Amino acid sequence: YVNLRPVKLLKGAPCPLAGVKREDIDMVFVRENSEGEYAGAGAWLYKDTPREVVIQDSVFSRFGTERIIRYAYELARKEHKSLTSISKGNALNYSMVFWDQIFAEVGKEYPDVETHSYLVDAASMFMVKDPKRYGIIVCSNLFGDILTDLGAAISGGMGLAAGANLNPERKYPSMFEPIHGSAPDIAGQGKANPLASIWSASQMLDFFGHKDWGKKLIDIIEEMMVEKKVLTPDMGGTATTEEVGDEAVRLLEK
Repeated sequence: YVNLRPVKLLKGAPCPLAGVKREDIDMVFVRENSEGEYAGAGAWLYKDTPREVVIQDSVFSRFGTERIIRYAYELARKEHKSLTSISKGNALNYSMVFWDQIFAEVGKEYPDVETHSYLVDAASMFMVKDPKRYGIIVCSNLFGDILTDLGAAISGGMGLAAGANLNPERKYPSMFEPIHGSAPDIAGQGKANPLASIWSASQMLDFFGHKDWGKKLIDIIEEMMVEKKVLTPDMGGTATTEEVGDEAVRLLEK
């Protein structure tokens, strides 16, 4: 139920924002991953008639909302970073007003954590104009999906965007994968950037307690981007997916 997506500008990664230092982009999105706007509830009424109506319901349970917000507070406390909640309570008068309420309620248990609350439109603007204001960010399923794509755009591209789908209690398996999806338009052509998969593997190692090995993978990604000798076309290189993967293995073995 925790989708953890780092937005961090690594050494050598391209950034389209002018005047932004590498340390200015270093945030982690905590995205609710099991309900919200992607609950799949709704109805399709009077189909193929002039009075056709579709209804898409969002589902925000106290249980689901509280556990994701609490996870974000715990992470912010552990990392000694600020926590920002992203909402749209001025327009979504049930779901997001509820979200804001739960964020404030849980926050009473974490007086040591610096908190901010932004509407999603303002939050997206600040990601571009002033990304350094963010540390940990907690948001709903939909907002997390959209804003982490924006985060990828300002921190090296979708080919670098890693993601972890966590069951923190470890009762069920967690899953680690790039956020970019299957990219069917380039499937099988050897163009896909495997660095996001390698970063996801780093997240997996961190989750299993092997933070030293997790850092080694990040170091390798940075070394490859700084050297710029073996990179896929999306990062200005000419290498294939396989060649980039082989180079990462070579550096790891070295």
